[in-house]
Amino acid sequence: QVQLVESGGGLVQAGGSLTLSCATSGRTLSTYAMGWFRQAPGKEREFVAAISGNGANTYYADSVKGRFTILRDNAKNTVLLQMKSLKPEDTAIYYCAAKITYYSTTYYSKDVYYDYWGQGTQVTVSS
Repeated sequence: QVQLVESGGGLVQAGGSLTLSCATSGRTLSTYAMGWFRQAPGKEREFVAAISGNGANTYYADSVKGRFTILRDNAKNTVLLQMKSLKPEDTAIYYCAAKITYYSTTYYSKDVYYDYWGQGTQVTVSS
């Protein structure tokens, strides 16, 4: 079992930056591939970014590529999502997710693969 707690959301103007943090507890973080997803009002949850267990491989949705960066610090059991050049369309609840994996170099972009989810943190970007 692992618990995920997101933080760092808030209100920011378009063009601004935010860093979301996902603190994990339970099993060793390196045994999990991690991902960030988001859900805007009236829309389905969508993939944002993913990172492999060893941090060597990352993958991004086209909508955030070049603006968002996913990082992990396994020693601190933390995964970050650095967001810059934010746009109003980035407004959503952002969720951290973890997938148990024995393949340290693999990442996952589909939410159905993930085993654990955080409660979410709200990000609002004003125009």
